[in-house]
Amino acid sequence: MKCRLNNKFGEIQIDTEVIARYAGLAAIECMGIVGMASVNVKDGLVKLLKKDSLTHGITVTVSEQNKLRIDFHIVVAYGVSISAVADNLIENVKYKVEEFSGIEVEWINVLVEGVRVTDC
Repeated sequence: MKCRLNNKFGEIQIDTEVIARYAGLAAIECMGIVGMASVNVKDGLVKLLKKDSLTHGITVTVSEQNKLRIDFHIVVAYGVSISAVADNLIENVKYKVEEFSGIEVEWINVLVEGVRVTDC
């Protein structure tokens, strides 16, 4: 699926995979996030994704009003406030994706799939 922007010169199309990659890079900058998670629905297993496969833990859809909807499956660091991490992620990603793409982010869902102890 593609996001569409129109200007006086024509139409710009941005693939949702591009948005997902950019959103993933913005998300891992947030304090308390260990990484994105891939969930195997069949087995119920959660797998921490490497930096080069971030988009597997992110789903981007475009609404009929051409607004972005983003779902994050994340793994958080042990000992952090999940609500503070989620709030920070939402604010950071919303701002950066809207500035990058010029398309409004309608909502962001944060699904915490696991907690991991990190090395200091």
